[in-house]
Amino acid sequence: MKILLVEDNPELTQNVVNYLSAEGIICESATTLFEAQDKILSFGYDCILLDLMLPDGNGLDLIEIIKSQKIKTTVLIISAKDALDDKLKGLDQGADDYLPKPFHLSELLARLKAIFRRSKLGGFDEVVFNEITIEIHQLLAKVNDQVLELTKKEFDLLLFFITNKNRVLGKQAIAQHLWGDYTDDLANFDFVYQHVKNLRKKITGAGGKDYISTVYGIGYKFDPLAS
Repeated sequence: MKILLVEDNPELTQNVVNYLSAEGIICESATTLFEAQDKILSFGYDCILLDLMLPDGNGLDLIEIIKSQKIKTTVLIISAKDALDDKLKGLDQGADDYLPKPFHLSELLARLKAIFRRSKLGGFDEVVFNEITIEIHQLLAKVNDQVLELTKKEFDLLLFFITNKNRVLGKQAIAQHLWGDYTDDLANFDFVYQHVKNLRKKITGAGGKDYISTVYGIGYKFDPLAS
């Protein structure tokens, strides 16, 4: 899961980033509406953690940008503004949930996982695709009931492929999703090839089909029709 935290409180930002990172979640941050807008237009995120009171504007304006640009992401509002009007306005504009400050980090994580299940996994903790089964909370992947010995990145890569099946995924997009936005400045993405190669080898080694096809010059595609 890849998150953008839009929050101008440096202490809260550091606490959230550290906690989510320890849970295996990539968490980028932005302190202003302008910085957040630049990031969501440049990179993809599974969820935006959005404060309403920002130095240069109202966080609700970011939801309007997300809607107008048809950006595929979810929004969890986190704000000390607990007025009913603000909560209703945010949800009415398209936010997926609202978590008032102060909050426990464990509750934040639970809300994020719930939003991810609803938006990506149809509300389920288990993803089943033909002979492949992924158990999200257990970080477990199986092929024909045989457990795959995957690294965390390989597990995330498999989930990313399956939830984006039939879509061509560029190497840069894969790198950004799994390692964060800093990869934008790298000269090449050879490490993506190695992770894809390892994942493909482990799936086929367990008797699964090779669903991952290479799209020359672009990246990869998880093809459900693979023979």
